Amino acid sequence: MNRIRKGDQVLVITGKNKGQRGDVLRVDGDRVFVSNVNLVKRHTKPNPQANQAGGIVEREASIHISNVQLFNSATGKGERVGAKTLSDGRKVRVFKSSGEVVDA
Repeated sequence: MNRIRKGDQVLVITGKNKGQRGDVLRVDGDRVFVSNVNLVKRHTKPNPQANQAGGIVEREASIHISNVQLFNSATGKGERVGAKTLSDGRKVRVFKSSGEVVDA
């Protein structure tokens, strides 16, 4: 079970973007793409078939999954996440500090 999924709000805990917060756009193996975090400039060629203009485009680059933590809105901090199986057999993510269930 992945500790971090698409749509989660995460906090960057190390690196040049430390302290920044954003939503996970996509998870690609052990790397995540977070909105408006780790922005890089990419020089792109125009592609008329895809209706794409050329030039310098700013977009998100990936961050290793170990460098982000799931953000807990109740405490206002990034926290560690574990998995727990409920009595009805469902497997859910829980915050390690409080035991609060992440998935509704």
